[in-house]
Amino acid sequence: MTTAATGVPVVRLSTYYFCYFAFIGVFMPYFALYLQQRGFPAAEIALLMSVLQLMRLLAPNLWGWLADRIGHRTLVIRVAAVVSLLGFSAVPFVDGFWPVALALAVMGFFWTAQHPLTEALTFAHLRGQPERYGPIRAWGSWGFIAASAGLGWWLERAGMEWVAWCGIGLLGTIVLAALCVPDAPVGPRAHAERSLWAVLRQREVRAFLLASFFMSAAHGAFYVFFSIHLVEAGYSKTSVGLLWTLGVLAEIVVFTFAAPLLRRWSSRGILLGCFAIGILRFLLMGWWVESVVLMVLAQLMHAATFGAYHAAAVSTVHRWFGERNQAQGQALYGSLSFGAGGILGAVASGAAWDALGAGFTFSLGSFFALAGLIAIWRGWPSRAAESAPAEEE
Repeated sequence: MTTAATGVPVVRLSTYYFCYFAFIGVFMPYFALYLQQRGFPAAEIALLMSVLQLMRLLAPNLWGWLADRIGHRTLVIRVAAVVSLLGFSAVPFVDGFWPVALALAVMGFFWTAQHPLTEALTFAHLRGQPERYGPIRAWGSWGFIAASAGLGWWLERAGMEWVAWCGIGLLGTIVLAALCVPDAPVGPRAHAERSLWAVLRQREVRAFLLASFFMSAAHGAFYVFFSIHLVEAGYSKTSVGLLWTLGVLAEIVVFTFAAPLLRRWSSRGILLGCFAIGILRFLLMGWWVESVVLMVLAQLMHAATFGAYHAAAVSTVHRWFGERNQAQGQALYGSLSFGAGGILGAVASGAAWDALGAGFTFSLGSFFALAGLIAIWRGWPSRAAESAPAEEE
């Protein structure tokens, strides 16, 4: 279905985002608890959770290059959806660190291809009206909420083994949704459009990508250990699901009103604010977990450290990389941030968890957020906040 006025397949794109992030709503809050239930130690849990981050580092650039070259992004998305389902389906049937890691690697190599390609595809459909991205992307957040809140309630009654089975089911819905999303034609290359390398040579582009790396690293302890941290502090699994849901509700508000936010403030200014809030957020998580009020406040800050940050970041990538480099630009952003940064955050938090404790582990997130703030402040001049990067001499 498309909107009558614009021909944009809003319903089909929104459905895909809903299904894709519903799987994340199962994986992120509960897969670490699932691995803990199966007897994996903290260091191995962190490594297994970082397998997807490693695949985000390796795979999206390959798939983005392929999609930009063949000009059919949905074909790549559909193949990736099918193979990722097959890979994750092995998880309940294998034992030991390496077999589970291999299953996650197969799933991750193909699953991580989908999101940057879908972002590029969405912006291609929204040609001339990128402000409509936020409300479409918000349906992904609703999918996360439905899965995380619903599964938290179900796990209290049915057992942790359902994490894997629900993940398999949701990956199946992604396949169905991918089959329904239409491709968008890639227009002819503009005469003045620069090469990927020419864009990457610019100082502010490098500063932005470095800062994105640090933002994902800052979330490492949150994504790997937040659920475990809450359960060990006495929170029920239902409460864990509700706190994750609260954070995503906060990001939905931001995505819904992303257009006026981006019109009022520069992307650079938004990103600086998000990093500043991140410094405070991860300190609260690490040292004041016993306070329900402060955990609620910390999760509301997800509106900034993910919602506003991601809306400003993908808008920046869309503006700087141009139409013909869009899939590669989104893939590079995802690889360096969610991939390389996610690996650093997960591995560092896994090493610190048993040695230093939760407080210092989450404080690493504040340190990484500070590093990202400095990268933007020093490397991205305010005069270049909203314009395309200028060529270096």
